[in-house]
Order: sequence, then C-alpha cells, then structure tokens
Amino acid sequence: MNHQTPRKPHIVFYFSDTGGGHRSAAEAIIEALNLEYKDQVTTEMVDFFKDYAPRPFNHAAEMYPYMVKAPQLWSASFHASDGRARARVITSTLWPIARRAARSLVKSHPADLIVTVHPFANSFALRALGKDRPPFLTVVTDMVTTHALWYDTRADFILVPTENARKRALKCNMPPEKVHVVGLPVADRYCQPLGRKSTLRKKLGWPARKSMVLVVGGGEGMGPLAKTAQAIDASGLDLGLVIVCGRNQRLKATLESYQWENPTVIYGFTRDLPDFMRAADFIVTKAGPGTIAEALNAQLPIILYAKLPGQEDGNVTFVQEEGAGVWAPKPQDVVRTLTRWISRPAERQKVVENCRRAGKPEAARTVAHIIGDRLGLDEDA
Repeated sequence: MNHQTPRKPHIVFYFSDTGGGHRSAAEAIIEALNLEYKDQVTTEMVDFFKDYAPRPFNHAAEMYPYMVKAPQLWSASFHASDGRARARVITSTLWPIARRAARSLVKSHPADLIVTVHPFANSFALRALGKDRPPFLTVVTDMVTTHALWYDTRADFILVPTENARKRALKCNMPPEKVHVVGLPVADRYCQPLGRKSTLRKKLGWPARKSMVLVVGGGEGMGPLAKTAQAIDASGLDLGLVIVCGRNQRLKATLESYQWENPTVIYGFTRDLPDFMRAADFIVTKAGPGTIAEALNAQLPIILYAKLPGQEDGNVTFVQEEGAGVWAPKPQDVVRTLTRWISRPAERQKVVENCRRAGKPEAARTVAHIIGDRLGLDEDA
C-alpha cells in the first residue's frame, strides 16, 4: 500500500531589501511559525523587487541608501503619492508595466497562503492572483505613518503594529474586521525575558556600575552618529558608551581612532544587539520601527536623534505619546535628556514602565497564530 505523506502547506513571503525592516519582519514571522508549529509548514521568501520588478524598479534595494540621503525629496515623494485615490492612480498607471512581472511572481511561487511585508507588493500581487487565490495577509512594517499602498481591501487580513496604524487603515476604507493590531514582529531573541543587567554586562565585558548608553545608527550606520556620541562623551556625565556602527566601516575606523574620555566600546555589524539592549540603560537611535519595537521589548528608554521624513515622522510621535522616550535632533538635546534621566531615577523608572507597557514582544507569535488558524495547523502536534 502506498501511504503518501500529505503535503505541508506552503507559505510565501513577499519582501524587499529597501530598508532592513521588511526582511527582518518576514524572518521573525517564519521563526515564530517554526517555534509554534514545528515542521507543519514550508516557507519561502521572495524579493519581489529584485527578482521580478521591471527595470529600473529591480534596482530599488541598491538605490534605497542613496534615496534616503535626500530626505526632503524622499518626504515629498512619500506625501505626494500617499492617499487612497493617489495610491489607486499609482497602481493603475504602473499596472501595464508591472502586469507581466506580477503574474510571473505569483505563478512562479505557488502558495497556500501569502504574506506580504512591503506596501508595493499588495495591489499588484492581488490583481495578478485574481479571484481564485490563496489567503492573503498584509503585515504592515511601518509603525504609524503608514502609506496608503499598504491597504488594499481585497486582502484577507491587515496586521498593523499600532492603534494609530489601525485608524489609518480604517481611513483608507479597510473593513474593520480585517484589521488587527498585533505589534511589529521582531526576532525571538528580542522577546526573551530581560535577565539581570549585571550578569549580561559581565558577559559582554562592559563596566558594571556606570550608566550605559547604547548608540545605534541602523544597519548602514546612518545619521549624525559620530557627532552625537562625541557630545555625550564630552558632557561630563559619568557613563559608558556602546556604539554600534553597523556595516559602516569608515565610521568604525574614525570612532576607534578618537580619544574617548569615558569607557567606550565600538562594534561594527553585530548579532548581539538583543543582549546590548538588555544590558544598557538608554538607547540613542534613529527612528526606525524595528529598533523602536526591539527597545520597547527590552524596556529601554529611547532617545531618537534622526528620522526619515515622511514614514518615520509618526514613529517619533508614537514614542513621545507613549512616554517611552524623546525626540532629540541635536547632540545637546541628547545630552540634556541623558542628564535629566541619570539625575532623576524616578522619572527614568517611569519611562522604563512606559516602554514595558508599549512593547509587544508576542507580535511575531500572534501573526504565526493567525496564519496557523487560517491553515488549520495544530499547535500541539
């Protein structure tokens, strides 16, 4: 007798490497699916821009670091293209150019369920899939200022990170029953219990008794990171600095040759950021949604010193409204905030509490459960 093993449901994730957050969110959901449902599904990630978009859109990932270096232009294009009617015009206008690519994408990667973590994939893929299609989930990876392209009423579920993003979805005519606030999915390493700072610091070789400030500039080490770190060092505050330069080798070399007054540790690209966040007392970072979500999970007071105009504006507002941190665009603003928090422990503790309340460490697993329910997976298997 030939007992065939039933085929496992196959989940395809559409993402793009325009900014680090889309890939990270997809990977976090896949990790959560494996943790919650072991080997019950197969997964695949498709970089739809790089592999399928017509020229010049297939070079979007390489162009992205240059585009964000012109922030006013970026902001103008974000706002000029935002809005439900405008989003529809964009997708209708581009459809003749994108049609063949979109059809090729959906045909080449058959799926039992599709998850998209990038606003540009939604409408084109849904149109190419037509009526007889698998369940389609959109996981919004911008925190607050979410572009109208995220919201296509044909999607089965729109999973958003914040209440403000939910309101935005409803404004874009999404049916309320399709929109769920789940938080921003981040890797499981950022969602672990906190542990003791002293133990982590010993393991990392950091000073045990000083206030430790973690300065992060994103994967590319963007923003006025060096100037900010040097101002903190020259502030006269009794603290230690941990600076993460990402892939920016030149910045790392510059900082390593600098004469620091305080104990300072400089890292390039690192996988130890979850431990860094749990061991530090404060984070100084640009307003990327992933880093904010990770810092909230680590209950780490946030000082935002740079942002991408347009899509990251709302992240700043969100952090301020939650009482989880401040906007400090000038180095002296950063120093002033650190001075206040270090000299007023009760105020700092309140910010820590606010971070804890705003954090959603279970986000990736929540998304995994929504997928599991849709596919009829068994958690206890």
